[in-house]
Formats: sequence, C-alpha cells, structure tokens
Amino acid sequence: MVASATRGKYAVQPQSQEPSSPDERLIYLIDKGKTFFPSQYQILWERACSKLAKAGYGALIPLSYARHSPKLVNILNPEAAINLAASVSLAAIKVNRAAAELLPKAAVVAATELKSSHAFSSWIMTIEELVHHAPESSLAVLERTQKIVSTLTPDRFRSWVLAGLRSTSDDTLRQIQYFSFVDPESEKWFLHEAGDVVFTNLERKLKLYLISLWNLMPPVRDLVASTSPLSMRRISITNGVVQVPEVFPGFHDEQAEKIFRAGLAHAGAHLMYSTKKFTLGELKPIQVALVSLLEDARVEYLAMQAFPGLRELWLPFHTAKPSGPKLVPLLLTRLSRALIDLEYRDRDGWVQKGRDMFFDAQNDMTNPTLCRNIGVLLGNDLGQLRAQFNSKTYVVEPPYRDDNMGLWDFGDHQGEDEGDDGIFIEAMRTTQEDIKDDSSSNQDSEDSDDRDEQQYSARESLDSEHRESEVAIRYPEYDFLTGAERPNWTCAVEYFPDFGDAYKIDRILEKHSNLVNRITNLIQSANVSLPERLHHQSVGESLDLDACINAVISRRMGEIPDPRIYSTTERKHRDLSVLVLLDVSNSTNDYVQTADTSILELELQATSLLAYAMSELDDPFAIAAFCSDGKEDVHYYRIKDFESPYDSSARAYLAGLQGKLSTRMGTAMRHATRDLIAQRTHRRLLLVVSDGEPSDIDVEDQQYLVEDARYVTRSISRLGIDTFCVGLDGSGDSYLHKIFGRKNVTVIDRLERLPERLPMLYFRLTA
Repeated sequence: MVASATRGKYAVQPQSQEPSSPDERLIYLIDKGKTFFPSQYQILWERACSKLAKAGYGALIPLSYARHSPKLVNILNPEAAINLAASVSLAAIKVNRAAAELLPKAAVVAATELKSSHAFSSWIMTIEELVHHAPESSLAVLERTQKIVSTLTPDRFRSWVLAGLRSTSDDTLRQIQYFSFVDPESEKWFLHEAGDVVFTNLERKLKLYLISLWNLMPPVRDLVASTSPLSMRRISITNGVVQVPEVFPGFHDEQAEKIFRAGLAHAGAHLMYSTKKFTLGELKPIQVALVSLLEDARVEYLAMQAFPGLRELWLPFHTAKPSGPKLVPLLLTRLSRALIDLEYRDRDGWVQKGRDMFFDAQNDMTNPTLCRNIGVLLGNDLGQLRAQFNSKTYVVEPPYRDDNMGLWDFGDHQGEDEGDDGIFIEAMRTTQEDIKDDSSSNQDSEDSDDRDEQQYSARESLDSEHRESEVAIRYPEYDFLTGAERPNWTCAVEYFPDFGDAYKIDRILEKHSNLVNRITNLIQSANVSLPERLHHQSVGESLDLDACINAVISRRMGEIPDPRIYSTTERKHRDLSVLVLLDVSNSTNDYVQTADTSILELELQATSLLAYAMSELDDPFAIAAFCSDGKEDVHYYRIKDFESPYDSSARAYLAGLQGKLSTRMGTAMRHATRDLIAQRTHRRLLLVVSDGEPSDIDVEDQQYLVEDARYVTRSISRLGIDTFCVGLDGSGDSYLHKIFGRKNVTVIDRLERLPERLPMLYFRLTA
C-alpha cells in the first residue's frame, strides 16, 4: 500500500488498512519502518523492535515504538530512533505500559520541536531522570510534551524538573500535582524557566518604585498562581496587602516591565485615594462592575493631577476602538478609555453620557460617592437596553488594573455561592474563596518585603510551640546541578528567642576568670581600621617627599635639616563590625565527654567570652542563631543586633538557646548578610560557628546544601564581607574547606578548648 503524495512520506496509513492481528501488524510496521533506515542500521532496528516484543510488555508498546520511532531517522538520525527503545523499556519497567506506549509519540513531538540530536538527547536524559525519581509523574509530563518543548530549552526543562523534585521530596501526590501543573508552584517555576519577565525578577525594583511614587510601603506579595486556563488574574488589594500576579500573559520584555509598573502605580493610587469601601447592597453585577470602573478612573484622575506623567504610563494599555458590536464588555473598555484619553472620541451615546457625567464640573473628585451614583445610573441604562452581561466571563480591562475586590464590603454575602444574578465576584476574575485560600496559605509562610524598603511584621503562631514570628523573608537557593539560583526558594523566619537565665552568662565569665584576664590584656592591642599615613617620622617604611624637599632646602640654606624625613602607616583605632552566627541544630545537643557538657553549652561559653571581648573593645557586633525545618521554615534568632546594647536581655536570649531541627546554612548566611552589609565599617566579618555539615529534612542530596553555602560564601565575598567558620566537627575539614576555603576555616577537634580558642581566634582575625 502506497501513501498518497499529498500526505507525505511519513504519513501513517489508516489502522484499518493494517493487519488486524497484533503480531502481523508489528511485522508489517517493522517491514515498513526498515525503509526509513540506511542498510547498516536495519538489523539494529529489527533487533530493537524484537526485544520490546519479547519483553512481555504487551502488544501496544512495541507497536507504538515501531509506528513512531522511524520518523526520528529523518528528523534526527538513525541512532536516536534505535536508542529510544532502551528508554521505552525503562518506562515500561519503572512506570507503566501507558507511559511506555506514549513515549515514542512524545519523542517525535520533541524531536520535531528541538531539531537537534544533542537537544533531543538532553530531553531523553531528563525524561529518564524523571522516570527514576518520580515514575508516577512521568505520564503527566509526556502528555504535556508539546507545551514543554515549545517553551523550554532542554536545559531549562531539566531545571524545571529538578525544581519539582527538590520541592516535593518523596511525596508522590505532590509530585503528581507539580508535574500535572495542578500545583500553582509548577506554573510559576515553568514561567520562570521559560525566561518570561516575572514578578520575582522585578520585585525589588517595583517595591522601590511604589515607595518613591507614593511614599507607601505596603506588603507586596506574589499572587498565588492559578492553574485554570480561563483565569486572567489581576493585581489584588486585600486589607492593605498588594498581591501581584507572577506574570501577565502576552506581555514580554520591556512591555512586561511596563505593565508591572503601571499596575503598582494603579494599586498605589487606590491605597491613596480609595479610602472607603462601597457597600454591596442591592446592586446588580453590572452596576458593581461600573462603580468599580469609575472608581479606577477617579483614583487615576487624582493621581494624574499629582503626577501628570502617569498618563503616559497608563494610556498605552487602553486600546479600545470607538466602533464594534454593542457588547457590554466592549462598551466598558470603551468607557475606560474615554475617561483617561482626552483625545478619544466615541459616537456611542452611552459611552459619551458616562464621560459627561464623570467630568461634570460640579463633581467633587475627592468623593468616591459620585462613582456609585454614576455607576447605578449607567447600569440602569444598560438594563433598559436589555444588554446582556455575564459576570462569570467578564475580565477587568485593561490588564494593569486590579480586580477591585478590595473596593467592596461584601457583608453577609461573603462566601455565598453566586448564581447568574448573584453578587459580582466573578467580574473581578477571582472568587471570595480564592481570597480566603490565599490569605490562609499566606499566614504562615509568605515573605515580607525587604527591610530596606519596609518592615512587615506578622505576629502569628507558626509552630507547635506557638512562638511568634517577627519577620519572614524569602531568599534564592543555588542548585549546583543547573548552575543557577532559584529565586524565592527558601524562607528565613525570624523567631523571638526564648529567655534564659542571664546570670548564667555571668557565671561563665567567673568560671573562666583566667581567660577573661588574658582577653583583657589583649584588648588594647588589636586595631582594625583603614591605615592612616603619618608624615615627618624619624623612621618609617618610605620617604616623605615633602619632608625630603624641605630637608634639601634647609641644607642649601646652611641650616640643619630636619631628620624626620620618613612616612609610615598606622591603624590608630578599630573600625570593624562582626556578626557571630551560631548553629543551634539538634546535633548541638550531643554530649562531649571530655568536657562533661553538650556542644551547645560549649558554644554558649565561647560566645559569652567572645561577646565580652567585643563589648570591651566597643566593636559593633551582633549575635544570631539558626536552625531549619525545611526550606519554608529556616529559623533565625536575633540574640543581639548591632544597634542594641549587650545587656541583660541579650545575655538572657543567649542563655535561652536550645538545640533543635536541621542546618540550612546558606539561607541563614544570606539573612545575616542583610545586617552586615548595612554596616559602614572598614571591615565586616561573618563568623560562623557550626558543628556539622549543612542538611535539612527536605534534601537528600548531601552536596546540594554544601554547594549552596559555598555559593553564598563567594557572593558575600564580592560584597566586601569576610567570612570565617569555626568547625566543631573533627571530620569536617572536607566540606568546610569546600564551603569557606582552606584559609577561612579552623576545625576544633578538642571541643573542650572552644571557649579558649574562639576569643583568641577573634583577636587573630582582627589584628
């Protein structure tokens, strides 16, 4: 049977023309497939098909392979088609028959899109990696091959897969949700890997823009992603919290940045001028939509009075034409443009009436009541025209505007199921249930804004012990397998430390009185500052040019020259700030027999002596401690801040530390750097005291957190901050040297000497 020329060489004949018996059909497909291969590969192709047929996988898998894999010969090469058989066999063994049957079809789709043997090999390797680590999710990924390969490069695809494996650990259900795009985080990371301009890329810049424009510092968070294909999420303002979509679909590069900026400017206008919520009352959905639209226009009008340049920011997004069918959504977009574009002319009587009523000279634009009055009247006019309005399909336009949920007091209607004539919730493209879900999920783990821009405090119960959290800030984390940081991957949560016995610290000083005396004798000798050049010295490291000239002049005049012709440099005072970061993970509870105490107790003793030295030297210093319970809950305890005194409260916090949980070192170091980088001293030092290798409950790869900490150390160095680690693990040379560098680590194998070694190490580091 010969396929018609119009269908092409690779068209598959209708299955009805093939033999009905599976065995005969396989022979038919093998004979047909051989024509695609050069003669030297035909025997290899037959063996691959025969091996699949005899493996006991059923009839459909070898048939699928024989039917689709020959297409790879012309798209790529014969080797790709033959090697695919091994991947199909792996999928049949590790996953199921459905995945193995689908793989050849997906491979053809991937090869057609990638058009490169190297890229295709990379794609296959990632699929096999997924088969090994998340077999239950493999079918979901294969089903979405077209979406994935048309958007992500093979390297980006692998990075997205690794992000899913890292974030879901061994939780099979979470893995399936992630790779099926049911989990909103999946779409978020997919967009990030696709290289789209996403909110997290611009977050800091946008927050600063909001501050500079409106002098406002509200919490700005990324909006929980929606997995619905019909969802067109907008910025949402709820109880003063501005939630921004991770991405605006259809906007790329510079245009994407502009719409984020326009949206934040619009949100700021609402926070400034929308001072009172509207009551829903008996308003119909169309009236709610109109009142919201008019309120958008009102706050933008007031904003443009203060900043005329905002019109140039917002106006390009108003693209409505003054013609077209009289559908309510189109009329609303035309009215929106008419209220901001002074040169826009619309012949529609309803649009013109709305414009005239809004700009009536008697209107007080500072009073939002006028929006409600005008909206009700315009809504009645549309009702008389019997114009149809579907609140469930309406989307606020233009897209930079918010969903307007924050403008309304829903009262008793909140949480009710809305019908076709129900309250106008779908008009804003997000439901009250969405808002409830978002707020509840954000209570415990949402990040706060950068403290340079704002301090968002949330005193909530975050763990079983009901300790209060002061600040939660998200940080990236480095994945050495992809060679890139994943933004907002971890969350450092500041917990208020427990109070202990402050006199315990004083008793430590009394116990080590001899060491205290030695420290006191060393205090005056350590100076760390920018060197000052001293001129006219009797001895020195270089000649003082001015003094030499004066000496020559004096000699020629017959005078006795001044012998002080040298210059030297000297550090006259200390100019140093130090942050001591203590590892208080569960392993610090281990007992040290030679010291008859725990590792944590030795840390407290050493830190007490070090704090005494630093306070006597008047060095600006801070003390913090950390442990972790997964990437979303890295505990950070502020024992003493740079600006606070080392008083009884700080000593009580230090005495109250307890060993628990794990050691996610990189995130804690990132958080500590925020404080150090703000210090304006000549030298800044991060001194880490740790007893073990970085680890956490959601990380299986031992290298992962070590490489992240190593990456952080290098990043800190580029900021002009020195990092040094005191290791309390006698076998920790390898990983500590890898993280901090061989010169920046000292490993104390005799832990009982820690109280003595740490202060002396400090003097050596700062001399």
